[in-house]
Order: sequence, then C-alpha cells, then structure tokens
Amino acid sequence: MLEGSILQELGSSHQSGHPGKRPLNFGVYYKNTLVSLCHALEDCILISKSKPLVITAFQRGKWYLQEADRYAELAERSQHVVIMAAPDGGFAEHPTSQRANVELVALDPADPVAQEWHLMIFGPTFSAMVLCQELSASDYGPGGQPAQDLERKFYGFWTFEANLVLETMELAITHVERYNPTLAAALTAQLQSIAAEQTAERDDLGAIVSRVVDYLQDGQNSLDEQVQNRSALRLHHDHLDNNLISNEVQAFLRMAQLTDQADLANPTAAAEVAALAEALGQLLDLPVWQLHRLKLAGLLHRLAPLQRSETVLSPGSGFRYADDSSSNSAPSCPLVPGAQVLRTMPRLRAIATIITHLTECWNGTGQPAGLAGDEIPLESRILGLVAAFQQYLVSERRAVASTHTPASFGDSLTKALSECQREQGDRWDPKLVDALALLVNGFQQGLSLPVNTPKISAGLWLIDSHYADELFDAMSTAEARS
Repeated sequence: MLEGSILQELGSSHQSGHPGKRPLNFGVYYKNTLVSLCHALEDCILISKSKPLVITAFQRGKWYLQEADRYAELAERSQHVVIMAAPDGGFAEHPTSQRANVELVALDPADPVAQEWHLMIFGPTFSAMVLCQELSASDYGPGGQPAQDLERKFYGFWTFEANLVLETMELAITHVERYNPTLAAALTAQLQSIAAEQTAERDDLGAIVSRVVDYLQDGQNSLDEQVQNRSALRLHHDHLDNNLISNEVQAFLRMAQLTDQADLANPTAAAEVAALAEALGQLLDLPVWQLHRLKLAGLLHRLAPLQRSETVLSPGSGFRYADDSSSNSAPSCPLVPGAQVLRTMPRLRAIATIITHLTECWNGTGQPAGLAGDEIPLESRILGLVAAFQQYLVSERRAVASTHTPASFGDSLTKALSECQREQGDRWDPKLVDALALLVNGFQQGLSLPVNTPKISAGLWLIDSHYADELFDAMSTAEARS
C-alpha cells in the first residue's frame, strides 16, 4: 500500500495489537467489479431514508467526468458531495461541479490518494464504503500492467459497517485539510452531526444487498457480451467473472456480519454455528462439497429469523398448491423474510432453501412448510439443531456469569445438550441428536473446535458446482408427497 494513502493509514490503525480494532480483510478487485459495486452503492443513496455525506476519490478528473452527470442526481439526495481527483481538462467546469453542495479537491498528482479509488457514504440510516488503490506495475508481475482497462486490478475492501465508514471519513477529511482547511472544518461538523443522528431505523439492508447483487450480475452479463466481441478478453474471462461472483457472496456475508455485530449477547453466533455444523457434518461423513454448503448456510443463517411467512402454506399442513382449482399447478414455495434475498443469486438458491427450512420439526409441526422426518433437507436439520444448541450454550454461559456460580464449560455443554435431547424425536432428528452427543463428548474429552471469522474477501471457495439445483429436486419430491 502506498505510504500516506488513506487505505494505508486505515490498514495501519487496524493492525493486530491496536486495542478495540480488528484487522481488516483486504482483497483484489478487477475494475469491472468496482464499477458495478460503486454504481449499486451510489444508487442506494437515491432510495435512502436520509441524506448522507459522500466523499469520493476518482484518481484522475477524467474518471469523474465520466460519472459527473450521474453525480448531479446523487447530489440531489446528499447533504454534501466531496470529489477528490488529480485535475484534468474540464474537471472543474462541468455543471455538476458548480452545484452548491458539491466540492472538488484537486489533488497533487504526486499525492498517494491520487492513485486511490474511494467511495464513502455516511448517513443516519445508510452507510457503505469502497476503499481501493490500483496495483503498482511491480505488483502486476512480469506481465506488467494489463492492456485491457477492465483487467486493471485494485487492492482494498468494501463494507457496510458505519463505524469503519466514520473512521475512514475522518482520515479523508484530514487529507482534505491539506488542500482546503475551511472545507475540512465544515465536513467535520457535518460528520459529527450525522453520527449523532444515527438511529435504529436503518434502511433495509436486504434491499440494498439485492441491488448490489443485481448490479454485479448485470456486470457479468455485460462482461459476457464484451468477451464475445473482443477475443483479447477471452483468456481472462473466468478471472473477471469469478471476481464478480465472489463479491456477490461477499455482499451476503457482510450483511450477516452486521446482523451478528448487532447482537451484543451473541456476537459470534454465525461463526460458531458454522463451525459446529461443519464438525457435525464431518462426524456424519458428509462429502466436502456438502460441508462447504453447510458452513456457508451457517454463516448466513441469521439473515432469516423465522417471521410470518409470505406463503399460502399453513404450518403443519404440508405443501399445497397456490391455486387449489388446478392440480397441475407448481407447489408454492414458502417465502421466509430474509432468506428470500439469497434467491437473487442463483448459486445461493440451495442455501436459501436450507435456511428457509431450518425451523421445521421432525414431527411435522414446524414452520414454514410443515415438513416431517426425512422430507426436511438434511442440512436444514443439522443447521437447526446446532443453532439451537449454540443458543442454549450461550444462555448457560450467561446464567453462570450472572450468578457467579462455579461451573465448568463441560457442565454448560451437558446442560445445552440436555435441552436438545429433551426435544429429540419431536423437534429434532433423533439420529442427529445422538451424533451431537458424540460431538459434545469429544469436546468434554479435550477436542477443540476452531471458530474463525471467515475472510470475507475470499468467499468464492464456498461456492462450487454442487450448489446447483439437486437440493430442489429433493424438495420437489417432498412437496409432491405432502
């Protein structure tokens, strides 16, 4: 990272050893991915409940000029828009630059920020950020910088976390102060005012993530068209395509991460449930691809707390047709809020099905579809059981801490397992509860369970060819029998 750049300063402040700050997960992004991602996040400003402060860095003025008309519309829905870039012809003369709430900061071409690509959005109800800098010629290796613009690579990360956006904006404003102290003072006051306005009534993150995924998928379609017309890109198409797909997965993982962080009583639930599900799957000798799918479902399972389902299904009655007058109609799929957003990405449709049905009961009395026994997808049964076990375990830890009663971790494990065994055969698959008992016994004998927060910027490995529709074939069979 370039010394003195905003990315480098933020990364340095988050190195291990800095109290209260976790290390950041950086990745490499192709230009086509960043264009789609930034456009999606910018357009979220247009549908936000509030007007944010926006600070961007465009490298050179010519890149801003390509987006200047678009930024006129964004300025209408923003408190203030600050654009940093090394100046080019026409940079300051464009009509958008003359707007009262749009400020240009003409960077010295030698300034390291002139090599960065940033988008920071901080508002009372919506915050997001893309923070990147282009790889140097030496970073590209022996082949040097690519000839095709879409193959240019950038190093950095993106996030929805308001605290990180706030911290980065403070660094950006400090940088602006070198060029315009008066503007920096005004931005600091604005930033503090917005931070004080942060409310629990946030913009719908599910809708925002859906928009991000839609834009990334549009980017894939556009890339496919370009590859057909430009043979020079064909050799690199898979890399560009995978970069887009990886960011679709990242969008969901980032949304799940925020869900966990909001639960102060159980902030590592997703990581613990994913680890437990994977361990139980290994005990059941599931294939590697199914273990990957279980782990991803575990990381995302908190996106869909069971609410009233938008469905024609009655709990406990099994599947029925949306149009009872036609026996040839396709069975209706339960639409569990939260899980539905996953269906916007075809590769996550099986994950959405797993999460949708993790609240089914072995005896058929669960929701949302009233499936019973082996009709319930195996991954849903595993995930539901270990999620409940993890919640029981957290409750036991909390109870012990509140009463200051001496108790070992083994005692908490035993009590949490007992809660699951109490519902064995009714809520839970008896075979899976027996397997969980073996796993708990292993923990009590010293078996460790590594719980690691995944590196979100490297989420593509969780997706493979087995994520297609084989789970839907099984579900269709179960639906037809109901």
